[in-house]
Amino acid sequence: MSFPPSPDLSPFHDLLGEGGVVTDAASLTRYTHDQRALMQGQTPGVLRPRSTEEVQEIVRLAARHGFGLVPQGGNTGYVGGATPEPGRGQLVVSLERMSRIRSVDATGFTLACDAGTILADAQAAAEAHGCLLPLSLGAEGSCRLGGNVGTNAGGLQVLRYGMTRDLVLGLEVVLPDGSLFSDVRTLRKNNIGYDLKQLFIGAEGTLGIVTGVVLKLWPAQTQRATAWMQLAADAPIPEIAALVRRETADLASTFELISASSLGLVAAMRGADLGLSAGPGGAVLLELSASSPRIPLEDILLGTLEALMEAGHVEDAVLAQSERQRREMWTIRETIPEAEKHAGGSVKLDIAVPTSAVSDFLARAGAVVAEHAPGTRLSFYGHVGDGNIHFNLMVPAGRDRIAFTAEVEEGIAHAVYAVAIELGGSFSAEYGIGRFKRDLLGRYGDAVRLDLLAAVKRAVDPAGLMNAGAMT
Repeated sequence: MSFPPSPDLSPFHDLLGEGGVVTDAASLTRYTHDQRALMQGQTPGVLRPRSTEEVQEIVRLAARHGFGLVPQGGNTGYVGGATPEPGRGQLVVSLERMSRIRSVDATGFTLACDAGTILADAQAAAEAHGCLLPLSLGAEGSCRLGGNVGTNAGGLQVLRYGMTRDLVLGLEVVLPDGSLFSDVRTLRKNNIGYDLKQLFIGAEGTLGIVTGVVLKLWPAQTQRATAWMQLAADAPIPEIAALVRRETADLASTFELISASSLGLVAAMRGADLGLSAGPGGAVLLELSASSPRIPLEDILLGTLEALMEAGHVEDAVLAQSERQRREMWTIRETIPEAEKHAGGSVKLDIAVPTSAVSDFLARAGAVVAEHAPGTRLSFYGHVGDGNIHFNLMVPAGRDRIAFTAEVEEGIAHAVYAVAIELGGSFSAEYGIGRFKRDLLGRYGDAVRLDLLAAVKRAVDPAGLMNAGAMT
């Protein structure tokens, strides 16, 4: 579609009123810079609707006046999926003013809310009703549920609760013609044909604008038992994770692998001893949780650690003796991305492999980096329960981050991706495709998958109104 060279946004001003349209350069910056500062986007304006009806009218006006649209939640993505592309004349549709909690059902364990709701606020709403929303991310204080849906976010508790896709019961989506797909029921069983809501989960806003979400909840977890495990050399991570699941009767909510290198970055940023260390094989942050005080979590955890030590997989472990100590363990894990920035930045290769192949991938990918980029420092960590490894190459001292990123992505990254794909994995796990990985989709995607993606896009958005340039 074509876009006007001198955009007239007055119809949108008339629709949205004061504060509904942002056009001044200073205010646009936070909407046009991607999270990793790898792309400077461009937009004539940002539209800030307050209701689903306003989103519908925005879509109709955009189609009538020749504007493309880029849906945006918290703008916390890593692959440019919510960044308006220069030269396309795309308007950003920010859902930040659509943050209403619609309902919480503590008996049926469901939560309904606007798609612009910040994840942490949705968690708090569930907690206030004695429930748990298990989706948990490092960016949960700023990311929004529409973006979580658009990228099929995973996070820290996938091992037990699954991805966003597994948590969504219903969606409300404004389609490219302005009509409303409304499937916001709280039904657990609903077999009436294609599960159409799944089309929009992971679609990165290319098929419509998600305006409402219904999510599954669980009983609030009233007790936790947390351990920091120091892994032995060549510890078989998949076997350890499987043993943990069996020994704990699947009460493990998180199993976070942390490399010694990543831990060192956090210590360097703090300039102090962390009080926790990695073993020769790295470290694992393991947490069990339960909603009933009758379950002896600490005993279960101690028994699990004993089994791991007897097997020679774990050299030592520290059990959190207080909520403060538990929180400190989690702070270390969650500080790794910031520590990477503090050390000069990293090139983030977001890898997924079958959980049984995690150790093989780390060994082989590490060897590839050592061969092709000797001396490059790695920082890797991941959720393991879903096979997602954040395999990051640190920017060498004195190197320009942007230039080094381009060099890696054009070269050694493909060797790393080849290892993952050979093991049955993927080059895109948690971050999505966005604008930064669309060439990889074409390079590594099989022909049938690509044809189906294109067919769905043509069927739902024939004019290419929604987030053109993302994914395809």
